[in-house]
Amino acid sequence: MAGSAQPPAAAGGGGPDGGSLAGGGEAFADRSLSQGLSVLVGLALCVTMLGLGCAVELGQLGQQLRRPVGLLLALLGQFVAMPLLAFLLALIFALDEVAAVAVLLCGCCPGGNLSNLMSVLVDGDMNLSIIMTASSTLLALFLMPLCLWVYSRHWINTALVQLLPLGAVSLTLGSTLLPIGLGVLIRYRHPRAADLLVKISLWSLLVTLVILFILTGTMLGPDLMAHIPASVYTIAVLMPLAGYALGYGLATVFKMPPHCRRTVSLETGCQNVQLCTAILKLTFPPELIGSMYMFPLLYALFQSAEAGLFVLVYKMYGRDSYKQDTLGEEEDTDISYKKLKEEEVAETSYGTVTTEEHNSVQMEPTQTAL
Repeated sequence: MAGSAQPPAAAGGGGPDGGSLAGGGEAFADRSLSQGLSVLVGLALCVTMLGLGCAVELGQLGQQLRRPVGLLLALLGQFVAMPLLAFLLALIFALDEVAAVAVLLCGCCPGGNLSNLMSVLVDGDMNLSIIMTASSTLLALFLMPLCLWVYSRHWINTALVQLLPLGAVSLTLGSTLLPIGLGVLIRYRHPRAADLLVKISLWSLLVTLVILFILTGTMLGPDLMAHIPASVYTIAVLMPLAGYALGYGLATVFKMPPHCRRTVSLETGCQNVQLCTAILKLTFPPELIGSMYMFPLLYALFQSAEAGLFVLVYKMYGRDSYKQDTLGEEEDTDISYKKLKEEEVAETSYGTVTTEEHNSVQMEPTQTAL
């Protein structure tokens, strides 16, 4: 709990009823297993960031910078709404410092690739989705350590928060710039290869999460469930759901069309769990990683399930209205085109050309009213 100064290795050892994620960290102290997991997490993060870079087109990026609505929405959604939501949930459920840091870290992460895939399935604005994901990732270099520093003040008297490795967090974030930049270069020079890498990164998201669940469960053993209190499960369920709702409300405030509202909703609720797990694994002591590691995995599970329900509901009830809106836009375009053609005919200059059966062409004079 807040105010309890404990050494990091013993922090939050209250068990399932204490709102703690501590415990089970001994398994992660095994050098070979820990190194193997670090390599897997690092590779998964590189593939994810490479795929993100491959999805960004420089032309679209320039347009968004001239009219930075996507940048503003990413800023408000990922670094105002979600960190505040994580902080409030940690307070409401009275989490200790170990669990609170895990929840805050996940809440301060930028958007993830899952939102890009889900935006396609709900007929969202893909350009907006990609720009929001890319811009939130770049903004995270400065805003993620700032948000962690601001919101961890409630637990500042604990040893874990006093030793919060903000420098290592920034270094991990900075290391993502290289694969992102490489991906942008591949998109510019080899568009087909970039399309393939985007698909690979999306599939790697699923495969990596499954492998991490299996490895973590194996390393923690039968005591896994005992180290995950009900409050953590509850937050893992509520946090992405509330993020989707906040994103939709934010887009509504900006008076965006329905397909953009769906896009912003998914962008806000979907977090980059690969980045979160990488930071937890690469920057915190091994004796804590076993307990803290589970929250982003649980968040990934529930954010995917809830986004899947979002898509299912849209396919069942919202697709028809989207088709009607699209049809209406096409009819308006057709009517406008016909009207334009009629005006062009009415404004024909002096004389019109007509053809007759004998392949002759003659000029018929027309009267011009004075």
